[in-house]
Amino acid sequence: MQLLPLLTPENALFLDFDGTLAEIAPLPDAVRVPSGLVHTLASLQSQLGGALAIVTGRREADIDGFLSPLRLTLASEHGARYRLSDGSRLELPPPDLLPVTIAAQALVDRNTGLVIERKNASVALHYRLAPQLQAECRNVLVSAMAGMQDVELLEGKCVYEVKPVGVNKGRAINAFMSQPPFAGRIPVFVGDDVTDEAGFFAVRELGGAAIKVGEGPTHAQYRCLSPAALRGWLASVRTALPPAQGPRSHAA
Repeated sequence: MQLLPLLTPENALFLDFDGTLAEIAPLPDAVRVPSGLVHTLASLQSQLGGALAIVTGRREADIDGFLSPLRLTLASEHGARYRLSDGSRLELPPPDLLPVTIAAQALVDRNTGLVIERKNASVALHYRLAPQLQAECRNVLVSAMAGMQDVELLEGKCVYEVKPVGVNKGRAINAFMSQPPFAGRIPVFVGDDVTDEAGFFAVRELGGAAIKVGEGPTHAQYRCLSPAALRGWLASVRTALPPAQGPRSHAA
């Protein structure tokens, strides 16, 4: 692993949220946004000519709530939904997740410590407060998915999520990189979980840089020890980048 890279106005920056910008909390709604983060992100968005996006498994409403009043370009739910730089939205047709939702809710009702998170295109089952139930969570979801061809199981940090097949953060980053203001830039993606590995692979294929926050095997070339250290790096990047310029043209 190498020292974290320096960013230039030629970069595009993609950031995961939980475990990357903010520390992971015991419950999804308990995340606390550190002081100064919103200001740093707003400055970087301007200095990079708008080429900054959040790429997350979270819902759009969650990210907007955490980062209010800032509304960034966003791929939410691992890329099932997009809010583009011009404010327009794209959304993949959501699968029928009723069997999964019913099975997950029944398991939650029987066990203390499990949390179900219903999104527009996926269902997540969190077991951080009941780690002894990891195997049962997986078995229940796999059983509920039987015969469903349009969904797949994604494993994250103390969470299993049933989501549309083929939706991942790498695909989301590639989609952003095909259009302004990202097109023609060198991408950098920062994430912390196995769910971010597709994004790491995508930016490396595009000649960019991948930064892994925390421990664990990874495709990323760079590693940052913690979200606090990552926020420090972002603050240093903001200081080093030149002030915002006028609009620039990009290659198609």
